[in-house]
Amino acid sequence: MMRTQPEGQRAKPSLRSPWRLALHEVIFEADTPAGKGFDVILIISILASVIAVMLDSIANVRFAYGGLLYRIEWFFTLLFTIEYLMRIVCVGRPLHYAISFYGIVDLLAIIPTYLSLILPGSQFLLVIRILRILRIFRILKLVPYLKEAHLLLKALKASGRKIAVFLYTVLTLVVIFGSLMYVIEGEINGFTSIPRSIYWAIVTLTTVGYGDISPQTNIGQSVASIVMILGYAIIAVPTGIVTVEMSHSFNTPISTQACPECSAEGHDTDARYCKFCGAAL
Repeated sequence: MMRTQPEGQRAKPSLRSPWRLALHEVIFEADTPAGKGFDVILIISILASVIAVMLDSIANVRFAYGGLLYRIEWFFTLLFTIEYLMRIVCVGRPLHYAISFYGIVDLLAIIPTYLSLILPGSQFLLVIRILRILRIFRILKLVPYLKEAHLLLKALKASGRKIAVFLYTVLTLVVIFGSLMYVIEGEINGFTSIPRSIYWAIVTLTTVGYGDISPQTNIGQSVASIVMILGYAIIAVPTGIVTVEMSHSFNTPISTQACPECSAEGHDTDARYCKFCGAAL
């Protein structure tokens, strides 16, 4: 059944110039050779820029090739800045793109270099560019994976309140057990304060167990054993919550087409209009 236009909304003919429409097809779509070629070059540039940032963090490499790496960093930053501005220009609703997930990631990919002019060292935050590799799902047309990612996000959103209640319960437990261990063990056994004891409770309840603090008394070890057992039970709770929500999710096919107005993705394969802004696809 064909998806109809959202009620109360009418598709308006695009008032954008042909060159903006053509630019949108190259930048946001991967159905044409030009669009796919653009995205492949973009992926290679992202990987190269991240590798350059990582190499710059190695003292010996920075000492030998610091100048070259600095120029490479600025080259990619200017390149991604131009790309970001092109995305803003060609999309019909720039604000929708700017506040979207990919829009925020694209912006964060260029800010650290400019910020490093004021705060030295912040350029190492550029490794966030690796998140832009997520576009490979659209580039390689991995629709099944895109669909599964969409269902997972939908399940996480649906279980948000339940997980929030679960986290509040866990927070209450670690405060109680941390305070109890502070009273039982005391400063002489390393539990020097309630916050430090809560830290021990978190490490123990999550089954991480660093071992930097451990109870020495019999009562303290008994309480620790209870916390450890609770830890295994608690790990299964969020998994069960998300699993139940995923079973309730709709298994609807999803296309890789991006809306020319708001740049939103995740539309059904038979959609004729954007389900977010109502623009014609």
